[in-house]
Amino acid sequence: MCLQPRWTKAHDLLCQQKIQKSQIAQVVRESNAMLREGYKTFFNTLHQNNIPLFIFSAGIGDVLEEIVRQRKVFHPNIHVVSNYMDFDEDGFLRGFKGQLIHTYNKNSSVCRNSSYFQQLQGKTNVLLLGDTMGDLTMADGVQGVENILKIGFLNDKVEEQRERYMASYDIVLEKDETLDVVNGLLQHILHQGDGVETWGS
Repeated sequence: MCLQPRWTKAHDLLCQQKIQKSQIAQVVRESNAMLREGYKTFFNTLHQNNIPLFIFSAGIGDVLEEIVRQRKVFHPNIHVVSNYMDFDEDGFLRGFKGQLIHTYNKNSSVCRNSSYFQQLQGKTNVLLLGDTMGDLTMADGVQGVENILKIGFLNDKVEEQRERYMASYDIVLEKDETLDVVNGLLQHILHQGDGVETWGS
């Protein structure tokens, strides 16, 4: 017997809740959803220097975009690949669009044919930010990449997971809820004059 994956079950449960598109902004405003401290510097620096920011998320794209918009940092250089809600003519959630994005397929296979992905061709440097082992593959398949600096945020089960993270990421930040290190590295890279694109989860 084939068991239904937990992420598909979660989406099915959401569809049963009669969620309305008009409720998303209010729900985000009333939630405790946060971006890491230092996000304004990070997002604005990328925008000002015309650096693409490619966000992969196994969550809900509509909610993620609304969080970024309400923080006033949703700039034109940002593209989100996530699970987007599909609403019926009355504005009620009826399902999700396109291919399901989950922990195990967060790589270029789910967006290779998109117009935004084509714009990334020719970029040689990638700054990859992740907080799970599944995030390590986010830049896989991008043609022409020469350098990938992988920064891992190890938030939970630190002692248990430290060795795996240290073996997989170039830099591991333990229980660090800020983007201070990332912002410092970004400034250093920009001062060196190297082009970069940024991938985050």
